[in-house]
Amino acid sequence: KSAIRARARPPRLVEEEREERNRMGNRRREQGARGRNQEAGKSPQGSPRPKGRGRSRSQDNGAEISPSSGGEDYNVMDSIVKVFCTHTEPNFSLPWQKKRGVASTSSGFVISVAERKILTNAHSVEHHTQVKVKRRGSDEKHVARVLTIGTECDIAMITVDDASFWVDLEKIEFGVLPMLQDDVTVIGYPVGGDTISVTSGVVSRIEVTSYLHGATDLLSLQIDAAINSGNSGGPAFNNQGECVGIAFQSLKNEDAENCGYVIPTPVVDHFIRDYEKNEKYTGFPGLGIEYQSLENDALRRALGMKKDQKGVLISRVNQTSPSAECIRRGDILLEFEGVEIANDGTVSFRSGERINFTYLVSKKFSGETARVRILRNKQKPVVVRPKLLPPRRLVPIHIKGESPSYLIIAGLFFTPVSRQFLKSEYGKDYNYEAPVHILRRSHEFPKKEGEQVVVLSSVLPARVNVGYEDIVNTEVLAFNGTKVENVFQLATLLEQCREEYMRFDLEFNQVVVLQTEEARESTEEILQTHLIPSRMSADVEDHLKVHLMPTRARKQTGGRAERKRSKGRRGPKEEEEEVGDVAVVVEQGEQVKEFPKPSGRAPRNCVWDAEVGKWWDEVQEIHRERKPRSKRSKRSKSKEPPQATNSNP
Repeated sequence: KSAIRARARPPRLVEEEREERNRMGNRRREQGARGRNQEAGKSPQGSPRPKGRGRSRSQDNGAEISPSSGGEDYNVMDSIVKVFCTHTEPNFSLPWQKKRGVASTSSGFVISVAERKILTNAHSVEHHTQVKVKRRGSDEKHVARVLTIGTECDIAMITVDDASFWVDLEKIEFGVLPMLQDDVTVIGYPVGGDTISVTSGVVSRIEVTSYLHGATDLLSLQIDAAINSGNSGGPAFNNQGECVGIAFQSLKNEDAENCGYVIPTPVVDHFIRDYEKNEKYTGFPGLGIEYQSLENDALRRALGMKKDQKGVLISRVNQTSPSAECIRRGDILLEFEGVEIANDGTVSFRSGERINFTYLVSKKFSGETARVRILRNKQKPVVVRPKLLPPRRLVPIHIKGESPSYLIIAGLFFTPVSRQFLKSEYGKDYNYEAPVHILRRSHEFPKKEGEQVVVLSSVLPARVNVGYEDIVNTEVLAFNGTKVENVFQLATLLEQCREEYMRFDLEFNQVVVLQTEEARESTEEILQTHLIPSRMSADVEDHLKVHLMPTRARKQTGGRAERKRSKGRRGPKEEEEEVGDVAVVVEQGEQVKEFPKPSGRAPRNCVWDAEVGKWWDEVQEIHRERKPRSKRSKRSKSKEPPQATNSNP
């Protein structure tokens, strides 16, 4: 654009404009230096410095930091550290394994010395097995510990337990959201060298952008300063020496140059306050809806909107979100927290700027309610207050550091679909390489809590599964006539199967049938052949322990609270209800014979043990048989001692 303007105007005007811009820039730098002189008593040289001493004006809960031994000559670069991390990512194609460890370097900076907190990027420490940090000018690496990871906002908080690391360190203060064309300086440890690097530029754009790591739309700053690999987690400063964001990603292709992105202070502040409030990261909430713009006049008139009304049309509502209780498909979203939403889905943002209304939603915290004004069925607008929670997805984008779930029976390998699974199976371009039917499911909302897309990922060849080897990544719809909702439910159905055959109904009308006993007996041999340590992941195994625990083990894990409840006074009805339910017991794939519970009232403080056919005394923790009650005579009920008999020799 500047080149076009230069060709359109005389060279003299272009030179005058260039000189004027230089004068304005010098004036801003002089004003910033003058303000620092008033607080520090000395003009800074070189890189930006934190403002003042004593009480901080940053987002650190007013924590005070005593002056370091460096005095007024402290350089803000000393608060920027180099982060070394070893990542061991799970193998989503073979979830019982992990990939080879990969080392990476990135940047971070101190935000609190009193609480020993350092910020960096989430992708810098994701799937970490070891994290170390090194101060500027030091040759010693200190082992760090990850406090929390914010996947959606791509921010992580780490700490160092070694007290010597924090000697003569000061925190970096946060500033406000910058304006367009404001100068920014990015400092970090990018590739190309081992020492610290400084790059400068200006703020080019402020808008809601998609974060690549978390696949979430949040506020971001676009700058023209160079951001390379290794800059991730490094701070971006303004002319006053205040941090205005964290470098986290860049756009590199043939059509774009010098497009770097910075996480702005509002997002960083939300992350810090969320962690301090809940002692963990809970995420950025959402409305749980999808919307369509209403920029067409005929469409607005057909929906009954007046000329002075603006808003967006709600096209889908996530049925697992709290918004489904008060917001419906076809409603028109007019306002959010009293801010009018335009027909293109934007709201007013500062002077002369507009931004997507989802920015207002992201400012809320998980669990809070929002005041939403909607138009329904061409009637008078109404106000609803939905509860805001992090969005739930049918195909999750991240599993947040956990190991993937899986299940194996007779060589059939089942696993739920996630974005990382698709990336592992079809590469980075999985949006073009993955099957259309799986991609379509990845854009759907779940219909109930805990719903997953379970696929038969592959078949480990064996005699029992001959003919099924070519089935790959096919969704499992039902098992023995029961709809499959998630991998945990499928594991439960497999363990409880009493039928002669196991029938799996797959998509495209495919069917897999196995003989039940043969499938269970062959599983262990197949696992040994392919060096697989377990037939299911740890989370699936824990689920089965809870839901299919034998009666005796379930009673023993009840704890003191359960025993105290059994000792309390209860009526006959409560006793009958307590011992009335007996779970199906299955151990090691074989059905255990159960003894039917006898009729009548149960002995006091006892539960029926179906395995041994006896009552289990919860107080004395022994088995005992119930003796039939005999009618006692009036003499036995009296207080007189019983008469002696000659029944004993």
